[in-house]
Amino acid sequence: MKLRGLSLFVALSLAAGQAAAVEFTQAELARATALQKKLVTLDSHLDTPANFERADFDILAAHPDNKLSQVDYPRMVAGALDGGFWAVYTGQTDRSAKAHLEDRDDGLQRLSVIHQLLAAHPDKFEEATTPADAARIKGEGKRIVYISMENASPLVADPSLLSFYYKQGLRLMSTAHFLNNEFADSATDPKGPEWHGLSPAGKQLVQDAQKLGIVIDQSHASDEVFDQLIAMSPVPILLSHSGARAVHDHPRNIDDARLKVLAKHGGVIQMNSYSGYLIDNGASAERKTAEGALMGKYGDWEHMKVADGAQLTADLKALDAKYPVKHATLDDFLEHLEHTLKLIGPEHVGIGMDWDGGGGVEGMEDVSDLPKITAWLLRKGYTEKQIAGIWGGNVLRVMQQAQDWAAKQPK
Repeated sequence: MKLRGLSLFVALSLAAGQAAAVEFTQAELARATALQKKLVTLDSHLDTPANFERADFDILAAHPDNKLSQVDYPRMVAGALDGGFWAVYTGQTDRSAKAHLEDRDDGLQRLSVIHQLLAAHPDKFEEATTPADAARIKGEGKRIVYISMENASPLVADPSLLSFYYKQGLRLMSTAHFLNNEFADSATDPKGPEWHGLSPAGKQLVQDAQKLGIVIDQSHASDEVFDQLIAMSPVPILLSHSGARAVHDHPRNIDDARLKVLAKHGGVIQMNSYSGYLIDNGASAERKTAEGALMGKYGDWEHMKVADGAQLTADLKALDAKYPVKHATLDDFLEHLEHTLKLIGPEHVGIGMDWDGGGGVEGMEDVSDLPKITAWLLRKGYTEKQIAGIWGGNVLRVMQQAQDWAAKQPK
């Protein structure tokens, strides 16, 4: 089983618990929803394509109260989310030649199901490849589909596939995921650094991607990778789904000094809602053993049926009752958001919740709850222009800078 399965399972078990303290009136939520409908609202990290490979998943149907689904068309409409970056995610196993070929094929399969979505529902979803596409697609009443890659492992076996992915719509790419790979060190590999940043192949990959106009995503990579990307990148970089280390000291989060460097370089951090990166849940050894056993019951995580989600939800509640842990809430997410906004300003902050990839907290459990973020921003006094940047303008600015620079490079 690839590492993502168990990690996602654990994250979902933490997305329920005590209620968040922050509350909003119906009037506040109505105002926030109305404002979002005026703006271009983008989430920079949607793992929803994983659900496209579930036999019984229908993106046009609502799937409320189901641990396997947080994003579908009805809930995007309800939460006034116009779209975002839909991820080509690939897990890692043993890094053998065979595994690299499997990663290559898995990446192409995930790319294929995104294009199948576009082909099946052209009246509701449309691919975007430039910043200008977002407003046009929204104006036509459709949801926006930018394509990203989380973990560059699909390119290890054949780095020349990068140009193919670009032609198929890839516009945002990270180098690594939970573990080190041939391109870069991960922030969370238990073995520690292998390359002390980017490998030679990783540096070449970054350069090749930037020459195409692909934005580089630092999320999941190590601090040393961040430092090297800042030093070598002629354009700003993005953290598509990360948090503030000053609020919760986790290696997946970024420290204040680097946040300031990111902003100085013109970059943007998109705030995530993955519980384990927001708080320390205090899970006991017995709890972790029980989580592994329960995961074994469900087998191949990514090919579970959506219908199994109801039983999974019940099993997770029983697990919580037997082995209680602390659960992240909307308040915890907002603490990360507020810290970052105060530190580097709203021009360098956005939203990347990690929906369908482990994101979601008590009080904000799927995309239909997103107006709560806007209601909080309004309550805190942020202007419509600043909120527009947070909800999409900032990430589109980074994309425009990447594409403008690439257009000037010799072909």
